[in-house]
Amino acid sequence: MPCLNLSTNVSLEGVDTSSILAEATSSVANIIGKPEAYVMIVLKGSVPIAFGGNEQPAAYGELVSIGGLNPSVNKELSAAIASILETKLSVPKSRFFLKFYDTKGSNFGWNGSTF
Repeated sequence: MPCLNLSTNVSLEGVDTSSILAEATSSVANIIGKPEAYVMIVLKGSVPIAFGGNEQPAAYGELVSIGGLNPSVNKELSAAIASILETKLSVPKSRFFLKFYDTKGSNFGWNGSTF
């Protein structure tokens, strides 16, 4: 059930978002060790974001998972997602923050119940 929410100030118009979603899904699933069927990726573009006092391309993300996160996994996830954003949207790795949340199943709803 990992869920990755990504927001960027880059316009997604004319961008192949399907390839970003697919690559991010695969990366999250493989690195955390969860099935792709449970991974959700949310990508929002044209979000007003200032980083370091300017509005050059930047992004912010939050990843929530029931287990599977630890310092080494988080570092690997940060590198993988930053690389996708840099390659696909020209967001420099130095202009991307990613926050991690490791939560209990009872704190995450799905299918009319919780995990």
